[in-house]
Parts: sequence; C-alpha cells; structure tokens
Amino acid sequence: MSKELKEIPKFKNEDEEREFWAKADSSEYFDFSKPIKARFPNLKFSTQTVSVRLSQSLLEALKELANKKDVPYQSLMKMYLSEKVEEELQTVK
Repeated sequence: MSKELKEIPKFKNEDEEREFWAKADSSEYFDFSKPIKARFPNLKFSTQTVSVRLSQSLLEALKELANKKDVPYQSLMKMYLSEKVEEELQTVK
C-alpha cells in the first residue's frame, strides 16, 4: 500500500526552500522505496590553489610524461596524487 504524497510547494527563493525543508518531513513528499539515481553532469568540484616545491628533475620528468600522454603536466600531477591518496586510504582502513 503506497501512501499519498504531498505536493512540493513552489518557493520564491532558496532561503524559503531551505526553511521549508528544515521543518518538513521529507517522507511525506518523496517515496524513498523507489530511489532515483541523481546525476549532476555540470557540477564542478571546488578547488584550492596550493604551492608545492619540486626538484627541477622531478618537474622535468613530470612534464616529459605529460607530454607523452598528451595531457597538461598539472593535470597529470593531480591524477597521480589522487590515485596515490586513494590507494593509501584503502590500505589504512
């Protein structure tokens, strides 16, 4: 037996919507037994600029690898760093 869901009201702005959902019982508006996978194709991860000192030889090696892979060297650095951090997190668990 499925219960009748309430209709989500129209909001004037995000503040009004935020206030509504802070008080509302979302189970009265959504059927959680039938979840829908959300997709956010245009979502951009927030980034923060950092400075890292590298030896000249390491930087040149990174640039050479990046050139061979036809990717910007900073993107390659982020990829390598991300892979290693994920690997380390898996071993720490």
